Amino acid sequence: MSKLSPTDWRTQVKIFEGFGCHRIRQKGSHLIYHHPNAKRAVVIPRYDEVPVTIIRNNMRTVNMSREEYFRLFAEV
Repeated sequence: MSKLSPTDWRTQVKIFEGFGCHRIRQKGSHLIYHHPNAKRAVVIPRYDEVPVTIIRNNMRTVNMSREEYFRLFAEV
């Protein structure tokens, strides 16, 4: 199992869209996504380097396991 590392926002968009999230709106430099099983919105900031803390929080929000994250990451 590899370690989570910061990635650019485009990669995060592909991973979370691959998991079933869809974009509902954008506020400034933040993309707001919805997932059917999530209690709240997933926010992906349009940063060149999205910090691991934000990635981990978004994973927790949609109930995504590390295995699923790395599987989707490999497909990007």
